[in-house]
Amino acid sequence: MASSAQSGAGPTEEFRYPGNRLGLPEEGPGSVAGWGRRFAALFADWLVAGLIASAVVGKPIWAGGNDFNTAQLVIFFAMSAILTGLAGATIGHRLLGLRLLKTKAGGQGYAAQVGLLGGAIRSLLLCLVLPAVIFDKEHRGLHDLAAGTIVVRR
Repeated sequence: MASSAQSGAGPTEEFRYPGNRLGLPEEGPGSVAGWGRRFAALFADWLVAGLIASAVVGKPIWAGGNDFNTAQLVIFFAMSAILTGLAGATIGHRLLGLRLLKTKAGGQGYAAQVGLLGGAIRSLLLCLVLPAVIFDKEHRGLHDLAAGTIVVRR
């Protein structure tokens, strides 16, 4: 049996690494952020929201309860929407050297600012959890696809 010259098992020119199709570098500043950094940034943001919620409801963070949990989720949403919309990064993103870019129509080029509407859409879907765990080859979750954003390294 003869084998073909192209096995189809290796990377194609179209997709060689996350961000290739979007014109981003493979490594270094501007490359697509890895899962470890993104998860650590999310954890840091959730912790900050918990500390703020603890001060708002007057309970320690470990006490929990419905009022604390609701306050933490609302604070996380507001903090994430405002900071990503206006500053392009949450507190966790800043701590871990990440930023959020807005992709332009057709996937060619990027805008520096996501905007409040894009930040709100992304944060709302992030709070629902499921859209954040369904992602594509570019490491963009459904929340990033809906908002037209991508998380990259600083």
